[in-house]
Amino acid sequence: MTAGTTGGSRVLLTDLYQLTMAQGYLATGRAECQSVFHLFFRQLPFRGGYAIACGLADVMAYLDGLRFGKDDLSYLAGLRGNDDLPLFLDSFLRYLGGLELRLDVDAIPEGTVVFAHEPLVRVKGPLLQAQLVETALLNAINFQTLVATKAARVCGAAGDDPVIEFGLRRAQGPDGGVTASRAAYVGGCAATSNVLAGCRFDIPVRGTHAHSWVMSFDTELEAFQAYAKAMPNNTVFLVDTYDTLVGVRHAIEVGLAMRARGARLAGIRLDSGDLAWLSIEARKLLDAAGFTDVAIVASNDLDEHLIESLKRQGACITVWGVGTKLVTAYDQPALGGVYKLAAIRGPENNARWSYRVKLSEQSAKISTPGIQQVRRYHDPSTGLFVADVICDEESPPAGPVQLVDPHDPLRRKDIAPDLPFEDLLVPVFRAGRRVYDDPSAAQARTRTIGQLAALPKWTRRLENPHEYPVGLERGLAERRLALVQNAREAKAR
Repeated sequence: MTAGTTGGSRVLLTDLYQLTMAQGYLATGRAECQSVFHLFFRQLPFRGGYAIACGLADVMAYLDGLRFGKDDLSYLAGLRGNDDLPLFLDSFLRYLGGLELRLDVDAIPEGTVVFAHEPLVRVKGPLLQAQLVETALLNAINFQTLVATKAARVCGAAGDDPVIEFGLRRAQGPDGGVTASRAAYVGGCAATSNVLAGCRFDIPVRGTHAHSWVMSFDTELEAFQAYAKAMPNNTVFLVDTYDTLVGVRHAIEVGLAMRARGARLAGIRLDSGDLAWLSIEARKLLDAAGFTDVAIVASNDLDEHLIESLKRQGACITVWGVGTKLVTAYDQPALGGVYKLAAIRGPENNARWSYRVKLSEQSAKISTPGIQQVRRYHDPSTGLFVADVICDEESPPAGPVQLVDPHDPLRRKDIAPDLPFEDLLVPVFRAGRRVYDDPSAAQARTRTIGQLAALPKWTRRLENPHEYPVGLERGLAERRLALVQNAREAKAR
């Protein structure tokens, strides 16, 4: 399912309770009831103002391959309940063996700016099937959206400077490493050090040498000379093994020799110490020697906050290598996406939908009923996004549109009637068949860059960003409130 190193069926990449509920739906005659589920998150990550949708490519690959093979069914047949009898009935396992996907799936394309409570994926179809895919969809979307968002923040702090993702060695295993490399690229990184990700997703790969290269020679100068001869078209020297500024001088000496034989010193890398001061001093040395075009690459536990600080200090860094804090989405271990039932009806297509809402003592955890769509309005004079309205697709806004804050029904915003809009959820599967050509990682990255350019700059701030207007369409908000009131009154009786 994910962009990892293991192959084969991923149909068992699920929580056990999805399968126990599936058997329950079949046993109670509810398997073919029509249902609508939405995948969304409740809070923006990193205390930021936006997120970047990512992971849809893996969702589609998973759904394409959703088949229970003999080995899968054999494993399930061996599971036991607390009475030591088989957990799953033979009739249920036979049902799974003949399962054919019949879901309609709509999703927001990768690289789209998204916000809390907006459905990133909508799943419609037989209740058993829609329930069965929950865990795998959350697994794909949650992590990749988190990493893509972190990458967008890091790249935003770096401005026009390229960011290279360096995180494979610190990633959460091989699968997490490859997945994170792709998500980081979608989020805006220019390249990766991860060769497998580069191969699989056509991501540019970059890399130099480690301290061990320098330490394996008697002197740093000898190490640089040897590397320049071995890799004349990829010469970026790591200069901080012993003394950084001495290392810069050695890089210059070798660079001059390279120039004399028609080769070129591409850059130096700083991996420790006071990066602001060292980069400024290194730039002086390089420029004085005529290497004004040589890049200064920096690494060493960078993130968006440190990059922003180094920029303010006047650091002369031109390329940023970001690893651990990017691929692990440092300081926020999970996105917290959820998958909630919003409507159900009998198996007949002409049956009426019964809208459902989940109650909670926390207002943020009260779900939204209906068959949701996200409508994004923009200002044609500036090209900037203006507001997002979550509406019911079967009763879209007509006439004046009013946005209602889901946490505060009295907080409302009117949308100008003449503003153009687009609906963000697009069809990706119909009746279990793919109807969408998912873009390449490069195309998703291009979309990210364009989306961020259309997002008001104050919403892109790293600290205390301005809140972008997102809310429920008034009719949907009123339906939600009525269902909540009815449910609470029923509970009180």
